[in-house]
Amino acid sequence: MKIEKTMKFIPFPELTTARLLLRQTVKTDAKEVFFSRSDKEMNKYIRRDPPANIKEAEDFVEKITRGLENGENINWSISLKGNPKMIGSICLWNFSLHKKIAEVGYDLHTYFQGQGIMNEALKRILDFGFKTLELDHIEAFTHYRNEPSKRLLVKNNFLHIEDRKDKDDPNNIIFEVKNSRGKPTSH
Repeated sequence: MKIEKTMKFIPFPELTTARLLLRQTVKTDAKEVFFSRSDKEMNKYIRRDPPANIKEAEDFVEKITRGLENGENINWSISLKGNPKMIGSICLWNFSLHKKIAEVGYDLHTYFQGQGIMNEALKRILDFGFKTLELDHIEAFTHYRNEPSKRLLVKNNFLHIEDRKDKDDPNNIIFEVKNSRGKPTSH
C-alpha cells in the first residue's frame, strides 16, 4: 500500500533572516539563474548541463515553479534584505514517498561567498524543514573535494554517511542531519 503525504507550498513561504530574504524564484530572475547555473567557478563541483541561453534559464524557472505547485520541490532565491536581486538559491527537493526526508541544495554567487550568507540561509531552511514540514531528516549531496560545502554542512550538524553512495555521481558524498525530535526514519 502506497501512502503519499502531499506537500502544499501555497502561499509561498517567504522566509527572512537577519540579513536575508528567501523568496520565490520567478521568471524575472532568469538572468541570475542563467549566471548561477553556467558560471564555471560556481559549478566546478556540480555535474549538470549549463543553460545555453536565457530561454533555457526561464524554462528552468518554469520547471521549479511546476514542481512547487505539485509539492515536489521548494526553491528559494536568496537576496539581501532591501535588494531583491537574486544572489543565490537554496531548495528542498527529492522528497521521500512519505515526505519525511528531503535533500537540500544550494548555490551562492562567488562575490558573496565567505560572508556567512549561506550559513544563515541554511539554518533558516533547516528550521523550516524540521518545524514546518516536520521532516525527520535532511540530506545533502556534495562533491568530495568541495571543502567549503563540507564545512558548511558540518557546522550545521550534518554528519557524513560513509556507507551511502550517490548512484548518480560517484564524486559526491552524502551528509544528513536528523530532526532533534529523534524519530527514526526510513527511506
